[in-house]
Amino acid sequence: MTSPKDELPIATNKRLLLASASPRRLDLLAQIGLVPDEVIPADIDESETPAEAPRALAARLARQKAEALRAHLDADTLILAADTVVGVGRRILPKTETREQARACLALLAGRGHRVHTGFSLMSSERIVTKCVTSRVRFKNLSPDEIDSYLASGEWQGKAGGYAIQGRASAFIAGLVGSYSNIVGLPLYEVSEVLRGAGVAFETGKE
Repeated sequence: MTSPKDELPIATNKRLLLASASPRRLDLLAQIGLVPDEVIPADIDESETPAEAPRALAARLARQKAEALRAHLDADTLILAADTVVGVGRRILPKTETREQARACLALLAGRGHRVHTGFSLMSSERIVTKCVTSRVRFKNLSPDEIDSYLASGEWQGKAGGYAIQGRASAFIAGLVGSYSNIVGLPLYEVSEVLRGAGVAFETGKE
Protein backbone atom coordinates (compact mmCIF):
# COMPACT_ATOMS: atom_id res chain seq x y z
CA MET A 1 0.00 0.00 0.00
CA THR A 2 1.14 3.55 -0.62
CA SER A 3 0.93 6.24 1.99
CA PRO A 4 -1.16 9.38 1.27
CA LYS A 5 1.93 11.48 0.72
CA ASP A 6 3.22 9.05 -1.92
CA GLU A 7 0.00 8.87 -3.93
CA LEU A 8 -0.16 10.84 -7.16
CA PRO A 9 -3.02 13.16 -8.15
CA ILE A 10 -4.95 12.01 -11.20
CA ALA A 11 -7.20 14.31 -13.23
CA THR A 12 -10.53 12.61 -13.85
CA ASN A 13 -13.21 14.96 -15.13
CA LYS A 14 -11.58 17.02 -17.88
CA ARG A 15 -10.07 16.12 -21.21
CA LEU A 16 -6.57 17.61 -21.43
CA LEU A 17 -5.03 18.61 -24.75
CA LEU A 18 -1.33 19.50 -24.73
CA ALA A 19 -0.28 21.99 -27.41
CA SER A 20 3.33 20.83 -27.45
CA ALA A 21 5.39 18.00 -28.93
CA SER A 22 8.02 18.36 -26.20
CA PRO A 23 8.80 14.99 -24.58
CA ARG A 24 10.12 16.92 -21.58
CA ARG A 25 6.71 18.45 -20.90
CA LEU A 26 5.03 15.08 -21.24
CA ASP A 27 7.48 13.63 -18.71
CA LEU A 28 6.92 16.52 -16.31
CA LEU A 29 3.14 16.13 -16.44
CA ALA A 30 3.55 12.39 -15.83
CA GLN A 31 5.43 13.22 -12.62
CA ILE A 32 2.23 14.69 -11.17
CA GLY A 33 0.04 11.92 -12.54
CA LEU A 34 -1.28 13.70 -15.63
CA VAL A 35 -1.31 12.16 -19.10
CA PRO A 36 -2.80 14.37 -21.83
CA ASP A 37 -5.68 12.84 -23.74
CA GLU A 38 -4.26 14.30 -26.92
CA VAL A 39 -1.08 16.04 -28.06
CA ILE A 40 -1.36 18.54 -30.91
CA PRO A 41 1.71 20.77 -31.44
CA ALA A 42 0.76 24.37 -32.17
CA ASP A 43 2.29 25.79 -35.33
CA ILE A 44 2.91 29.51 -34.79
CA ASP A 45 5.55 32.10 -35.62
CA GLU A 46 7.81 32.23 -32.55
CA SER A 47 9.77 35.31 -33.57
CA GLU A 48 10.08 38.06 -30.99
CA THR A 49 8.81 41.54 -31.71
CA PRO A 50 11.16 44.57 -31.57
CA ALA A 51 12.17 45.45 -28.00
CA GLU A 52 10.15 42.53 -26.57
CA ALA A 53 11.48 41.33 -23.20
CA PRO A 54 12.20 37.60 -22.68
CA ARG A 55 9.48 37.16 -20.04
CA ALA A 56 6.88 38.92 -22.20
CA LEU A 57 7.81 36.74 -25.17
CA ALA A 58 7.37 33.51 -23.19
CA ALA A 59 3.91 34.56 -21.99
CA ARG A 60 2.79 35.77 -25.43
CA LEU A 61 3.90 32.61 -27.23
CA ALA A 62 2.20 30.37 -24.68
CA ARG A 63 -1.07 32.22 -25.14
CA GLN A 64 -0.80 32.17 -28.93
CA LYS A 65 -0.10 28.43 -28.92
CA ALA A 66 -3.25 27.80 -26.90
CA GLU A 67 -5.32 30.10 -29.09
CA ALA A 68 -4.03 28.35 -32.22
CA LEU A 69 -5.92 25.23 -31.10
CA ARG A 70 -9.15 26.96 -30.17
CA ALA A 71 -11.08 24.89 -32.72
CA HIS A 72 -10.47 21.80 -30.54
CA LEU A 73 -12.23 23.29 -27.51
CA ASP A 74 -15.51 22.11 -26.04
CA ALA A 75 -17.04 22.34 -22.58
CA ASP A 76 -15.10 19.32 -21.31
CA THR A 77 -11.70 20.15 -22.83
CA LEU A 78 -8.75 22.13 -21.53
CA ILE A 79 -5.82 23.19 -23.71
CA LEU A 80 -2.42 23.54 -22.04
CA ALA A 81 0.32 25.36 -23.93
CA ALA A 82 3.77 26.55 -22.88
CA ASP A 83 6.92 28.19 -24.15
CA THR A 84 10.36 28.51 -22.56
CA VAL A 85 12.66 31.48 -23.19
CA VAL A 86 16.22 31.98 -21.93
CA GLY A 87 17.28 35.56 -21.40
CA VAL A 88 20.47 37.37 -20.45
CA GLY A 89 19.22 40.76 -19.38
CA ARG A 90 16.82 41.77 -22.15
CA ARG A 91 18.65 39.66 -24.71
CA ILE A 92 16.68 36.63 -25.91
CA LEU A 93 18.74 33.54 -26.68
CA PRO A 94 17.60 31.33 -29.57
CA LYS A 95 16.33 27.78 -29.55
CA THR A 96 19.54 26.60 -31.11
CA GLU A 97 19.44 24.84 -34.46
CA THR A 98 23.16 24.89 -35.36
CA ARG A 99 26.36 24.06 -33.49
CA GLU A 100 27.61 27.61 -33.93
CA GLN A 101 24.42 29.02 -32.40
CA ALA A 102 24.80 26.66 -29.45
CA ARG A 103 28.51 27.47 -29.07
CA ALA A 104 27.74 31.20 -28.97
CA CYS A 105 25.04 30.66 -26.32
CA LEU A 106 27.26 28.53 -24.09
CA ALA A 107 30.14 31.00 -24.39
CA LEU A 108 27.79 33.82 -23.38
CA LEU A 109 26.30 31.90 -20.43
CA ALA A 110 29.65 30.65 -19.09
CA GLY A 111 30.56 32.14 -15.73
CA ARG A 112 27.45 34.30 -15.43
CA GLY A 113 23.80 34.25 -14.45
CA HIS A 114 20.75 34.14 -16.70
CA ARG A 115 17.01 33.75 -16.37
CA VAL A 116 14.73 31.03 -17.71
CA HIS A 117 11.13 32.10 -18.29
CA THR A 118 8.37 29.59 -18.98
CA GLY A 119 5.02 30.99 -19.93
CA PHE A 120 2.01 28.72 -19.87
CA SER A 121 -1.64 29.14 -20.81
CA LEU A 122 -4.61 27.04 -19.84
CA MET A 123 -7.62 27.59 -22.07
CA SER A 124 -11.16 26.40 -21.44
CA SER A 125 -14.30 27.12 -23.43
CA GLU A 126 -14.92 30.05 -21.08
CA ARG A 127 -11.55 31.71 -20.53
CA ILE A 128 -7.80 31.58 -20.85
CA VAL A 129 -5.32 31.95 -17.98
CA THR A 130 -1.72 32.85 -18.79
CA LYS A 131 1.14 32.97 -16.31
CA CYS A 132 4.91 33.17 -16.53
CA VAL A 133 7.39 31.75 -14.04
CA THR A 134 11.04 32.79 -13.88
CA SER A 135 13.99 30.84 -12.51
CA ARG A 136 17.55 32.12 -12.15
CA VAL A 137 20.51 29.99 -13.19
CA ARG A 138 24.24 30.59 -12.90
CA PHE A 139 26.78 28.67 -15.00
CA LYS A 140 30.32 27.92 -13.93
CA ASN A 141 33.15 29.02 -16.17
CA LEU A 142 33.38 26.69 -19.17
CA SER A 143 36.56 25.70 -20.94
CA PRO A 144 36.64 25.35 -24.74
CA ASP A 145 36.97 21.56 -24.27
CA GLU A 146 33.85 21.45 -22.07
CA ILE A 147 31.87 23.37 -24.66
CA ASP A 148 33.14 21.13 -27.48
CA SER A 149 32.24 18.00 -25.50
CA TYR A 150 28.74 19.28 -24.85
CA LEU A 151 28.23 20.21 -28.47
CA ALA A 152 29.28 16.69 -29.47
CA SER A 153 26.49 15.27 -27.29
CA GLY A 154 23.80 16.86 -29.46
CA GLU A 155 21.72 17.79 -26.41
CA TRP A 156 21.70 21.43 -27.47
CA GLN A 157 19.54 20.84 -30.55
CA GLY A 158 16.34 22.86 -30.39
CA LYS A 159 16.95 23.91 -26.79
CA ALA A 160 16.37 27.46 -25.57
CA GLY A 161 19.77 28.90 -24.75
CA GLY A 162 21.56 25.88 -26.22
CA TYR A 163 21.36 23.53 -23.23
CA ALA A 164 19.16 21.04 -21.40
CA ILE A 165 19.49 21.27 -17.63
CA GLN A 166 18.26 17.70 -17.14
CA GLY A 167 21.12 16.34 -19.21
CA ARG A 168 24.90 16.76 -19.27
CA ALA A 169 24.59 20.51 -18.75
CA SER A 170 23.58 19.79 -15.15
CA ALA A 171 27.33 19.69 -14.47
CA PHE A 172 27.55 23.35 -15.54
CA ILE A 173 25.07 24.65 -12.96
CA ALA A 174 26.83 26.55 -10.18
CA GLY A 175 23.62 27.98 -8.74
CA LEU A 176 19.86 27.90 -9.19
CA VAL A 177 17.07 29.95 -7.64
CA GLY A 178 13.44 29.04 -8.29
CA SER A 179 11.63 26.15 -9.91
CA TYR A 180 13.76 23.39 -11.44
CA SER A 181 10.85 21.99 -13.46
CA ASN A 182 10.32 25.48 -14.88
CA ILE A 183 13.81 25.32 -16.40
CA VAL A 184 13.09 21.89 -17.87
CA GLY A 185 9.97 23.29 -19.52
CA LEU A 186 6.93 23.49 -17.22
CA PRO A 187 6.54 24.92 -13.68
CA LEU A 188 4.65 22.04 -12.09
CA TYR A 189 3.43 23.76 -8.93
CA GLU A 190 1.93 26.69 -10.78
CA VAL A 191 0.46 24.52 -13.54
CA SER A 192 -1.21 22.17 -11.07
CA GLU A 193 -2.71 25.12 -9.17
CA VAL A 194 -4.15 26.61 -12.36
CA LEU A 195 -5.58 23.22 -13.36
CA ARG A 196 -7.35 22.99 -10.03
CA GLY A 197 -8.69 26.51 -10.50
CA ALA A 198 -10.05 25.50 -13.90
CA GLY A 199 -12.10 22.72 -12.34
CA VAL A 200 -9.85 19.72 -12.81
CA ALA A 201 -10.70 17.27 -10.05
CA PHE A 202 -7.74 15.50 -8.50
CA GLU A 203 -8.37 12.26 -6.70
CA THR A 204 -5.96 10.00 -4.89
CA GLY A 205 -4.54 7.16 -6.96
CA LYS A 206 -4.93 3.70 -5.50
CA GLU A 207 -3.20 0.37 -6.01
